[in-house]
Amino acid sequence: MTETRTQHPQFVHPIEREFARILDYYGIRWQYEPTTFPLEWDENGRVITAFAPDFYLPDEDRYIELTTMRPKLVTIKNRKLRRMQELYPEVNITLLKRSDLRDMMIKYGIEDHAAEIMGTEAQ
Repeated sequence: MTETRTQHPQFVHPIEREFARILDYYGIRWQYEPTTFPLEWDENGRVITAFAPDFYLPDEDRYIELTTMRPKLVTIKNRKLRRMQELYPEVNITLLKRSDLRDMMIKYGIEDHAAEIMGTEAQ
């Protein structure tokens, strides 16, 4: 899954589909959730917490995580990103937050359905 495509995988959230379309439009190669990084293990060595960033951009060697959560609800995601940086400092990852995504949708003229993409208070 390393080539720019027109057929998309089953995305977890609609904003991921829109993000993939923007990447496709600009010819940016991407992969959807290609890697899961273990973050915590139990006493038997089994993974109990892991993190799978939404996108990987192979030409930039960068992972992208998208979130539509309200800022006050982003704490858990930020904690996972901090832990990931501790365990995998060589991995480049960028978190695009709700305001970043809103600005991106406005920039690319897809703000008409922004409300349905941006989620609710609980998302």
